[in-house]
Amino acid sequence: MHRPASTEILKNGESYYSLVVAVAKRAREIAEKAEEENKKLKQKPVQIAVEEFAAGKYKLIEPEGIGEDIEKA
Repeated sequence: MHRPASTEILKNGESYYSLVVAVAKRAREIAEKAEEENKKLKQKPVQIAVEEFAAGKYKLIEPEGIGEDIEKA
């Protein structure tokens, strides 16, 4: 089983944090759908979500300028 690295999924300076959040949201959708349909998953929902992002089935959509407005303490 191929385990895609974040560098294989992220394009043009996309945020690693955004990828983590997107994968978590997609994994939750997968788990909820499986539960509703009483399906038993062969893989963990997070692994399925990562593979979907790596295959290009889903992509990150980030607002422009994400992370630019960080204030110093």
